[in-house]
Amino acid sequence: MILVTGFAPFDGAQLNPSWEAVKGLAEIPDMESKIAVLELPVVFGKAPDLLMEKIRELQPSAVISVGLAGGRKEITPELIAVNFRNARIPDNEGNRPEFEKIVPDGPDGIFTRLPVREMIQGMQTAGIPASLSTTAGSYVCNEVMHRLLQDYHGTAGFIHVPASEELGGDMSIQEMTKALAVCVRIILANEKCCD
Repeated sequence: MILVTGFAPFDGAQLNPSWEAVKGLAEIPDMESKIAVLELPVVFGKAPDLLMEKIRELQPSAVISVGLAGGRKEITPELIAVNFRNARIPDNEGNRPEFEKIVPDGPDGIFTRLPVREMIQGMQTAGIPASLSTTAGSYVCNEVMHRLLQDYHGTAGFIHVPASEELGGDMSIQEMTKALAVCVRIILANEKCCD
């Protein structure tokens, strides 16, 4: 089973396309038995703790966390998470860390363990705008990615989606769900080939 997570709305928005797209995955007939979905709060500390608790409960074979990068136009798998948090805006509980390490004695950066090149090619082949991102930022998304890669040792990583049409972007939530389905299927195919 693959665990796929999205985030709750934040910064006054009525929805978060990351969670809406992830929820859509669970409605795809051939996906429902192969994935579990989880909505994470946009709260430093709480989001990665909840994720790790769910991983301990489910023991998934892979984890994909998904978040919103509003200024982007494409689906962007992340290459690396940095051990750094610096909030431009407060999280949903008013926390606003500045120039802090996520894990005081942890590594400065951890590379993704998702097949990002294959995922990008798969999305592009399906007609979905996609490219590699080399920074997950320094907000809750990056903290979740860093803790995930440090504390879970299976196939794992992070994908950012752009603002959806509801938030003034160009991409529909349905297209984001389609993109995530491509990524999930690539992981499932890789697992089958390597059993």
